[in-house]
Amino acid sequence: MSQSKPRTTAELPRLIPALRWLPSYQRAWLARDSIAGFTIWGLLIPEMIAYASLAGLSPQAGLYTLLASLGLYALFGTSRQLVVAGTSASAVLLFSTVTALHPKDSAHYAALAAALVLATGAFFIVAGLCRLGFITQFLSRPVMEGFVFGLAIFVTISQLPKLFGLEKGEGDSIRQLAHVIANLGQTSMSTLAVGALSLAALFALERWAPKLPGGLLVLAVAIIVSWSLNLSHHGVATVGHIPTGLPSVSLPHVKAADFWALIPSAAGMMLVIFSEALGAGQSFADKHRYRLDPNQEMVAIGLANVGSGFLRGLAAGGSLSQTAVNDGAGARSQLSSMVAAALSLITVLALTPLFTDLPEAVLAALIIHAVSHLMKVAEMRRFYRLMPREFWLGMLTLVSVITLDVLPALIIGVAMSILMLVYRASRPHLSVLGALPDAPGAYADVERHPDAVPIPGILIVRPNAPLFYANAQAVQDGIRALVSQSRPAVHTVLLDLDANDEIDITSVEALTKLAAALERSHVRLGIVHLHGPARDLAERAGLLEHVTDIHPNLAFAIAWAEDPAF
Repeated sequence: MSQSKPRTTAELPRLIPALRWLPSYQRAWLARDSIAGFTIWGLLIPEMIAYASLAGLSPQAGLYTLLASLGLYALFGTSRQLVVAGTSASAVLLFSTVTALHPKDSAHYAALAAALVLATGAFFIVAGLCRLGFITQFLSRPVMEGFVFGLAIFVTISQLPKLFGLEKGEGDSIRQLAHVIANLGQTSMSTLAVGALSLAALFALERWAPKLPGGLLVLAVAIIVSWSLNLSHHGVATVGHIPTGLPSVSLPHVKAADFWALIPSAAGMMLVIFSEALGAGQSFADKHRYRLDPNQEMVAIGLANVGSGFLRGLAAGGSLSQTAVNDGAGARSQLSSMVAAALSLITVLALTPLFTDLPEAVLAALIIHAVSHLMKVAEMRRFYRLMPREFWLGMLTLVSVITLDVLPALIIGVAMSILMLVYRASRPHLSVLGALPDAPGAYADVERHPDAVPIPGILIVRPNAPLFYANAQAVQDGIRALVSQSRPAVHTVLLDLDANDEIDITSVEALTKLAAALERSHVRLGIVHLHGPARDLAERAGLLEHVTDIHPNLAFAIAWAEDPAF
């Protein structure tokens, strides 16, 4: 018993990272963190009300999200600047997923949404505890950017009816856009004026006064104008009554069949949220020179989502734009998020009546302005310039979001990323090495280094990827082709497996067949850099009965190949 206490005490900072920085918190940071907290509160309040509307939930759902996500991430996260709250991408995913289940009423919709957020949080926590923080590496950057770009277009089109004062259309984004164009004659000019002026003000403030909380200013002015001119009596839809007080903590009641139908979307939402959050968090960790723990980040974001789900809030993630504002305002620790959480609590307890006269067209303007930053045209151009093949994969994902739906597009994006990974791994480039005249003992690819000189009679081949079951046959065929094309003819092939720490059964069988085929052509096969674990399997599988010439480096291998005694 006496030995377990110190161990538990030592483990607490690992489980709750806030215990690492709170004891050493510098008083000089307090002013900056407080200012940053007020700043992101001013940014988050209008955004969360807007994202709640985007998710098809009541405005207070966005505010309830902040009560859980900001504080829980501040305690359990490892980033000092990351702001975890509702995001546009997660709001769209939530809306598209829950709508597809055809809920019977708003209460059923809210219950399904809460179940989805809880399932997403559970996925995060399990993945973090299983140390799966590497999973976002399987979603390529161009595919992710294409998906987010498509989401931005999807969101923008979905908000046009609110901006023009029209009824919402049905179907995919193209049909919804066609619906808006076809009904432009029924536009509410007063609604359009409010929305267009708000959108123009947001972009103007961003450009000419970037340090001001533009969203909060536009929201405040819109409420004052709406109240003073009684815009709701002139055809301008407003938010209406938002309940004051703390939300109840409850587990949503949904049918088992509906819950299981939410699971694939929860997994997809986890992938999208974590990709965005890890990218944002890592950017500022690099900037301020500290280490981010991806597995702990999963746990922290998972807890934030579980808390939000119990409060009937939105799915929470880390946003690059919100985090950039936090860092720009001088945040030095997660105390800024704690300050923002306290201010959000005050908002929920006392300030919600202020939003009654907020025009919905202003919410549409806030959403369109927020997602406009996700339409990274310059980035897509860069992808096209660097590697057109990956650019077109991103474009395929983008078009899928617009023409199909969000979840099918996400599945397509993930599948294409994995297929691209397998495609590349299954076709590794085979480098033929030659000696560098000016660097004795050094060897380089003769294609990339024209001064590298092939050794007569010896073919030195190095696969530029680990040898495994998906590429073993391609490597075998490639080496045999190189042998048949070599002039003058070769008497020895040296296969450099330095990229392999391990080797699988399929690869062993392929190498055995290669050795037999070369032997029939009176060509010897030597293997260089067969590392310990790979050598152990090669010995157990019988490869070393066919290839006995294993060499620790190229110098020994070439000396063996040139020795007439062998």
